[in-house]
Amino acid sequence: MAMPVSVSKPIVGVDVAKKELVIYHAELDLLEEIPNNKISINKWLKDLPGSVAIAVEATNIYHLEFADLAFEAGCVIYMVGGYELKHYREGVKVRAKTDALDAKLLARYLKNEHEELHPWTPPTPLYRQLLSLFRRRAALVQARVGLVQSWSNEPLLKAAFSEQIKSMQQLETLIEKTINDQLKEAGLLGQLKRCLKVEGVGFLTGARLLTAFQRGDFRNADAFIAFLGMDLRVSKSGQKDGRRSLTKRGDPEARRLLHNAAMSASRTEAWKGFYQEQRNRGFSTTQALVMLARKLARIVFALLKGQSEYQPKTS
Repeated sequence: MAMPVSVSKPIVGVDVAKKELVIYHAELDLLEEIPNNKISINKWLKDLPGSVAIAVEATNIYHLEFADLAFEAGCVIYMVGGYELKHYREGVKVRAKTDALDAKLLARYLKNEHEELHPWTPPTPLYRQLLSLFRRRAALVQARVGLVQSWSNEPLLKAAFSEQIKSMQQLETLIEKTINDQLKEAGLLGQLKRCLKVEGVGFLTGARLLTAFQRGDFRNADAFIAFLGMDLRVSKSGQKDGRRSLTKRGDPEARRLLHNAAMSASRTEAWKGFYQEQRNRGFSTTQALVMLARKLARIVFALLKGQSEYQPKTS
């Protein structure tokens, strides 16, 4: 991943919405608003006196076109998550929330925190395609499960409902096939096979971890774990050692699949001893599964990074 650099360029904060961009030039103390479309963005970039450093809040997909075009124009992009911006707003006691105030806040955040931030680089087309497929599958599964739960006690429509659910399951299968085809076309099926040899890691989990691995040149397993949002948030001060929890900064679907993989792995000969050991130490079921999920992710990272073959655990 890119290392943090000092910001010597003019700083700009950009609040993104579906239809418009609110832009704040910190050095000029200037606010402007432009439509969020390619023509308007290119015109704005062309009118810039030179390269600028831009803080953009990551909002669904509406920020992507602006970020791509600004990066191509030579600007340095810093993505700021909604979680970070929310807590920064609270920390600096900005009590109101408007698009203009958020644009100013983004510029302020970049100016004060740039040493801790990493410049953004565009992901590969393959990464975007795979991520989109996984997110669509997750939305489809969530909708199907919700329908099954709400319609389970409606006997009059049981036959019609059964056909609808079958169609949704067929669509899930089609998405999974498309994911496999994308990996095959990219020449990554060999990498996927490495992942699938790890006990508990099935096709979806392996493919999702392989997708995450495509996002950047991770320095080590810790960086990969942090990217997945599986690293721990520690709360400790003086004699008080507070509850630890996951940061959950990455894609939630990746964590859900890893949790499922850990549940499966905990029942295998290779990992049930590790799982039971954590339970015996007083950790809850969920905590023990999180520990196992992190261990599985670290193993997969090592296999992908080192292009090595998995050696099953021996008792």
